[in-house]
Amino acid sequence: MKPTDLRGILQYIPRFREKTFVISLDGAVVADENFANILTDVAVLRSLNINVVLTHGAAEQIRRLAARTGLTPSNDDGSGVTDQPTFEIALDAAHEVTHRVMEGLAAQDLRAAAPNAITAHPVGILRGIDHQHTGKVERVDAPLLEMLLGQGVIPVLPPLGFDGEGRTFRVNSDAVAVAVAIAIGAAKLIFVTGYDGLLAGGQLLRQVLVTDLEQTLTGSPTAFAPELISKARHAVQACNAAVPRVHVINGRMDEALLSEVFSNEGIGTLVFASEYREIRRAMRKDVPEILKLIRPSIAKEELARRTRANIERNLADYFIYEIDHNPVACVALHVYPGDSLAEIASLCVKPAHENQGIGRKFIQYLEQTARELGMTRLLALSTQAFAWFQQKGGFVEGSVDNLPPARRERYLQSGRNSKILIKNLG
Repeated sequence: MKPTDLRGILQYIPRFREKTFVISLDGAVVADENFANILTDVAVLRSLNINVVLTHGAAEQIRRLAARTGLTPSNDDGSGVTDQPTFEIALDAAHEVTHRVMEGLAAQDLRAAAPNAITAHPVGILRGIDHQHTGKVERVDAPLLEMLLGQGVIPVLPPLGFDGEGRTFRVNSDAVAVAVAIAIGAAKLIFVTGYDGLLAGGQLLRQVLVTDLEQTLTGSPTAFAPELISKARHAVQACNAAVPRVHVINGRMDEALLSEVFSNEGIGTLVFASEYREIRRAMRKDVPEILKLIRPSIAKEELARRTRANIERNLADYFIYEIDHNPVACVALHVYPGDSLAEIASLCVKPAHENQGIGRKFIQYLEQTARELGMTRLLALSTQAFAWFQQKGGFVEGSVDNLPPARRERYLQSGRNSKILIKNLG
């Protein structure tokens, strides 16, 4: 789906209207030439009555200011020690980024404010090391943020916090974003970075359940690029505290926000707090989606040709696999009661969702369905995916004799010479 395609966007608007997104901008993204496009995306979200809170980092700006002055920062992301010289540079860098964000929002005719909504206290001494001016979030002034949002004002929060005595502390921007998202009950937390998403072992994670991500972080933390470990850990923290969806996207891509929010494939990584997938029976409204799903596979001769009329006639046999209410895969189960056999057909998964176990989930679901219908065998015909059925589904190669008479006739007439695969249901 093109993010600018209004027909695609419209299906999401009812779900997101009046919801709040917390968008966390890395300093490197704010410094990038594509930043103006990110703010255009924010303007689109606001035009759709989606509330937005912006938080930002300043590590890139700290490094630049330090290089200019010949200083070596004690820490550039607010997670380690902040000595006095680094603190002074961090203040300048944070103010610089906040100003650029506010300036960009004004250019989009959006109202914004930078409130002192983060109460912080010092990290203190850890393992014998005094972290000096580094702080951690103690409280978020949620009523203040909600009041601003109610007035159509976008809060802009730098990586700074204040205590009751008027002292300022550096805080990690990822931690600020998570604390804000939790405090205001955000529907989404979106980390806008310079990376395509969470990379584990060099592979981009497209969708990952929070428990799986947490397990990887615990068992194999070095699987992640060092620059992304903070995003992964804070994504886990947010999801475990009832933020439903956390996204990590590349802010250097044009229309990155819209592409992530308004398509079920997205462009980065989605971390979700609960299983949000569902297998259900197909409905008449799903026929166009089924056709769209199977058309490329038909063109590659992976699937036998099926017309709209054929699908509509056998619609009761079809099942849909949804992600966030969007069909990403389909399958059919044709039943031959007289032979106690059910045929799996038209199994197709969108390319963006391949290699995520959807096909195996379908097989397991259909096995159970077939058993409940009194079937003792499953049948699949395949020209190119037969190895997958054998290795992943436990099917074995059969022969024409395994086909019911009516199905045998159609098989011979098709000329496709598909391999015949059988699985006995114990």
